[in-house]
Amino acid sequence: MTDMAEQVGKNRPAQQAIEPPKLDRLDQAILAALAVDARISITDLATRIGLSKSPTQARLRRLETSGVIKGYRALLDPITLGLDHVAFVEVRLSDTREAALTAFNAAVCRVPQIEQAHMIAGNFDYLLKVRTRDMTDYRAFLGETVSGLPHVAATSTFVAMEAVKEVMIPDFAP
Repeated sequence: MTDMAEQVGKNRPAQQAIEPPKLDRLDQAILAALAVDARISITDLATRIGLSKSPTQARLRRLETSGVIKGYRALLDPITLGLDHVAFVEVRLSDTREAALTAFNAAVCRVPQIEQAHMIAGNFDYLLKVRTRDMTDYRAFLGETVSGLPHVAATSTFVAMEAVKEVMIPDFAP
């Protein structure tokens, strides 16, 4: 399990507001460049944002230590890996007390087929993004894994036909 996956269930309480870090135009330029190409060299990054290497490196370190940049990773092509079936699953829980939510969150973090899990305010409790090889694998996964997660009372599935956009590129426009 990756550090990021472990953090999913450890978010700050919803009522605790956090002050976003102050990012100037150079910080924003660094983030935008890294969001497109995280393997860019410090030299190229410095050239792109118009600073020398040392201040660029210092800014990058500050963005990392402050938690703005949580890590770097390779973007895998799920289609090439044979994982082209995506389903979004609405999950309703039988219990929404804190202990039940914590148990559900921890269990979700241990399931690699669940790419994303979001607690939702609405007619259901969670929205899961699930990736499997095909419908047959998905049906088995739903019946054996999702239905077996703690406190699951009901599910509803929506199968994605095409991914139109799946990137996170920051937009710092006011």
